[in-house]
Amino acid sequence: MAPTSGENTSDYAKEQAVLDEEIGHVRLITLNNPSKLNIITPEVVKRLAVLYEKWEKADDVEIIIIKGVGRAFCAGGDLRMFYHGKAEKHVIEAVYKMYWLEYHIHTYKKLLVAIVHATAMGGGASLTVPSTFTVVTEKTVLAAPEAGLGFHTDASLSYILSHLPGHLGEYLALTGARVDGADMLSIGLGTHYVPSEKLPELEKCLVNLKSGDKGIVRAAIEEFSIEVQLGEKSILHNRLLIDKCFSNDTVEEIVESLIAEGNIEGNDWIQGIIKILKRSSPTGLKMTLKSVRQARNQTLGECLKKEFRLTLNTLRGVISNDMYEGIRAQTIDKDFSPKWNPTSLSEITEEKLDLVFQAFDEEFELQIPQEEKIPRWEGKFESSGYNVQ
Repeated sequence: MAPTSGENTSDYAKEQAVLDEEIGHVRLITLNNPSKLNIITPEVVKRLAVLYEKWEKADDVEIIIIKGVGRAFCAGGDLRMFYHGKAEKHVIEAVYKMYWLEYHIHTYKKLLVAIVHATAMGGGASLTVPSTFTVVTEKTVLAAPEAGLGFHTDASLSYILSHLPGHLGEYLALTGARVDGADMLSIGLGTHYVPSEKLPELEKCLVNLKSGDKGIVRAAIEEFSIEVQLGEKSILHNRLLIDKCFSNDTVEEIVESLIAEGNIEGNDWIQGIIKILKRSSPTGLKMTLKSVRQARNQTLGECLKKEFRLTLNTLRGVISNDMYEGIRAQTIDKDFSPKWNPTSLSEITEEKLDLVFQAFDEEFELQIPQEEKIPRWEGKFESSGYNVQ
């Protein structure tokens, strides 16, 4: 979108959280709010939805590239919006539009390239992983820290993590552990590893390509990509033990298994994981494990509908207000001493968990496109039951 007459171009760019450029048959999205780590605000979701829909429908568009500026690709959702807005209509609208958009990104009809130059957290990760090609670097970090805040892995992450090898999905979802570019490449969260200094050249090459053919674009990226080995401290070196512990049926059993393994000589690294789980929200841990486990047998659409229910019920405090307490401790007061309620895993029964997973009446469900029922790019928030309340 170009500046209006009389506007200074640089000032205009500074004010826009999402920049878009049209270059031949290529479209470029730049997340442009570096002072706030390119967080996903309602305005960002709205703009991205408009662009993705317009470009998928345009005959002259073949490639869409998304990137970020500053110290992060995208640090995820706007936690302050959740904290202050709670379950108000504008918050529900932002959540609805984000999950609805995620379905279309996962099933996009044009070629998507994500250039993940730095940190991608939570919803930021979900903007990148579904791409046709996800380019990572030595500075790339991905994490899903929601469970520790009393929330759950959302925006399609329950689906994404459930499809990782073994039980890495449960491990990443419950611990919020960070993986780097080499890790991402190894487990399928990235497709190409390109050194940071080569990114400008790669972008220029992609913009100048005469074709959006998948094979041609792949070959172009491979010209800049390199082979990379796992780092010495990569958690993936402990895959067998992670699978053993995180394959247990309950969070309690996972913790017990970790404690037992941590007492064995050479397993000192497990103590850090135990500490993370013990200081995390019991409610967040139980919601997250159940969500990721369900996702193993769910379609993308079913996962997004489930995540939407979980998020709204969390915002409404159906079984706990831990998410607000987690955000308060980390982002608002920054005392990093959350007071969870309930305080223990044992207090969160299956009956309580079922309350946040329960389906809504049809008009209040997330409307995912379905053949002969909801056409693609329909089912928007504006036509949902929430918009007529």
